Amino acid sequence: MTVTGADRDAPGAGWWWWARRRSVVLDGGLALVSAVECAAEGVAFSGRAGVPDGVGALIGFLVGAVLLVRRRWPITVVLVSIAVAPAEMGFLMGIVGLYTLAASEVPRRYTAVLAGMSTVAVFVVTAVEMRRDIAAQADGFDPSAWYVPVMALFMTLGLNAPPVLFGLYIGARRRLMESLRERADSLEQELSLLADRAEQRAQWARQEERRRIAREMHDVVAHRVSLMVVHAAALQAVALKDPQKAVRNAALVGDMGRQALTELREMLGVLREEEPAEVPAAVPLAAVGRAAAAAAEAAASEEGPGLGAVEGLCEQSRLAGAVVELVVVGEPGECPPEVGRTAYRVVQEALTNVHKHAPGAEVVVRLGHRGSEVAVQVENGPSDAGAADAGLPSGGNGLVGMRERVVRLGGVFVSGPTDAGGFKVSAVIPVAGATA
Repeated sequence: MTVTGADRDAPGAGWWWWARRRSVVLDGGLALVSAVECAAEGVAFSGRAGVPDGVGALIGFLVGAVLLVRRRWPITVVLVSIAVAPAEMGFLMGIVGLYTLAASEVPRRYTAVLAGMSTVAVFVVTAVEMRRDIAAQADGFDPSAWYVPVMALFMTLGLNAPPVLFGLYIGARRRLMESLRERADSLEQELSLLADRAEQRAQWARQEERRRIAREMHDVVAHRVSLMVVHAAALQAVALKDPQKAVRNAALVGDMGRQALTELREMLGVLREEEPAEVPAAVPLAAVGRAAAAAAEAAASEEGPGLGAVEGLCEQSRLAGAVVELVVVGEPGECPPEVGRTAYRVVQEALTNVHKHAPGAEVVVRLGHRGSEVAVQVENGPSDAGAADAGLPSGGNGLVGMRERVVRLGGVFVSGPTDAGGFKVSAVIPVAGATA
């Protein structure tokens, strides 16, 4: 099937090969005009051929009506117009047929052959008629030998060239419009995919921010509250025996509670920062989410504790009755706040796990400064069987949070039991990677 225009956009719609009602009206009108023209020309031809006028009119009407199928079979229309050219009928059918053929998706070699055949047929018929008319004149007009061929050629080109050229232009324009529509559809699909991907990235950024907040809350609350519970248990045990020690333990519990509240306020202050009044439409949602997460993380890192607070952290555990040894290797250098905060949180969570799972165990905290990286190791021995268990609950998120913190900065995190029956946590955090 040969299709010539936007009718191919709705296959199966409309009547037969017409997709729109106006196409039916246009083709029907052209076929009617062509049929009337060919019927009149058929009557004139029947007089020269010696057949009844009614037969000539009927044949001409049927021939002209072939134009009705020009959209479905344009080659057939052109061949019929060439066949009836010697009878001097079907001029409208020939013009419309050539236009339809050139505008359709018929291979160009077929269009060139049929246009050449039509040109030759019209040229021969025109030249013969012109010679017949010149011979019938009584004034003795005798043109030169080139007059008839030149005039016949001009008339033939005037009839055939415009519809062919116009049809080629319309066909090229339709193909261009179709390619532009296809490109627009593909761009729309790509934009839809990009919007979906941006929404996914924004969702990922929100989830990452929730995980970050959960890590901060876990580190702050779990460690401080664990020490407070340990001191409260010690306070309860010595309240009657040693009132002065009970007073010291109560003061420590108060200090730890105030420190926990201070860190919580810092975190809530970051979360309550005023958001921009309006986000430009051109900024992707993913970029906004990543920027918000990075800003919150950076703010929390600058305000939170770092490597300098590790000694105080160990001292708090010592006051709670644990034996904690701090070993620092290498010269401390400048490192990004985020690196120091991550190292601090690793030590904090490791000490919290010791209070939870190995009460009374000896702990060794090692900090190593290697220029381009910071190494942290917290190793505890087996739990003291004589130490009282504070009954602290465990959610199983401490090691997961430590690993997420270290890996996010491009570091390496390893944890597991030791041969001596204790547990060891190790982390290596690159300084240059965190800075970048």
